[in-house]
Amino acid sequence: MFFFTILIILLATKLAGDLSARLGQPAVVGKLLVGIVIGPALLGWVENSHIIEELSEIGVLLLMFMAGLETDLDDLKRAYKSATAVAVGGIIVPFVGGYITGAVIGLTVSQAIFMGLLLSATSVSISVQSLKDLNLLNTRESTTLLGAAIIDDILVVVLLAFVMSLFGGEEVNLTLVIGKKLIFFLIAGFFIWKGGKWVMKWLAPLRVSESIISGGLILCFFLAFIAEELGVAGIIGAFAAGLAISQTDYKKEVEHKLEPIAYTIFVPIFFVSVGFSVSFEGLGSQWGLMIVLFMVALLTKLVGSGLGAKLTGFSWSSSAGIGSGMVSRGEVALIIATIGLESGLLQQKYFTVLVIVVILTTLVTPFLLKQTLGRHAAQQKDR
Repeated sequence: MFFFTILIILLATKLAGDLSARLGQPAVVGKLLVGIVIGPALLGWVENSHIIEELSEIGVLLLMFMAGLETDLDDLKRAYKSATAVAVGGIIVPFVGGYITGAVIGLTVSQAIFMGLLLSATSVSISVQSLKDLNLLNTRESTTLLGAAIIDDILVVVLLAFVMSLFGGEEVNLTLVIGKKLIFFLIAGFFIWKGGKWVMKWLAPLRVSESIISGGLILCFFLAFIAEELGVAGIIGAFAAGLAISQTDYKKEVEHKLEPIAYTIFVPIFFVSVGFSVSFEGLGSQWGLMIVLFMVALLTKLVGSGLGAKLTGFSWSSSAGIGSGMVSRGEVALIIATIGLESGLLQQKYFTVLVIVVILTTLVTPFLLKQTLGRHAAQQKDR
């Protein structure tokens, strides 16, 4: 049955991606939507399982690793001011919007604060693929997006620790939480600066097959592991590993050999698995709330992050594109939702609604990027 599942996933994603591209949309749109079609929500041809989840996790790590490989570190340094403004704007406005929405529907203060925090999360893994489909991964806008996602991840995790210490019924040492983050970024910084070169110089000459790509993947999974152990999303560690390899002479070979590995099986499984979380059961009386929460989630990121970009010198069209790229809440928000459910800060009746809202933000992001950055790039090319 497992082999049949892989067969269906690979065939469905390739056909759906091709159809999406023929319709003028990023291929990732079709790959995401087909997960809902063949998954439990509609046809039920494939179901989620532990091994699918693990393969999906590898897929998103490889996706972010490749994004790091293709990112210019100097551009990332230059974008830190705009990235910070985008991240902060993309947290404050969604937090306020989520809190007000929670208060209006009758949540307690602590539950409304938690909802605001959940809507502040961002995951740009889907944005990365969309930008890659649009050939916009090496632009100033994409660099700002990636930098903002890293900062957003740090701030949201620290805020989550603070909220859990106040309302979650458990003691959380904020100094320890922040200290662990600093340790991770010191380790990541070391590998980006020198460690990545040392690792590759040690592993590349080994007299075994494909030692160079193996060395790159070893560093990718090592930093992803360290990131998760220190309370940072694993995708940030994978991105840092990509940056580290990009500073070496092995960048092009690792990139050339990694793409077939990633896009043949792991990345397609990740895209499809996003749709596996969708369930329409029990939503009969909650469609209105779901639409309201989706609009709040969509507009607050567009406004907050877009305004942060505009205030740091981007044009209105580029600002709209950057705001669009920050809309997807992805796996980060799903993790926060699960924590909230376990701690009582998120009621069960709102859990499914919020999970679908998170999925919808992920699905809509490629469309938004196509209409904003994609159209902006086409206009620039025509001039």
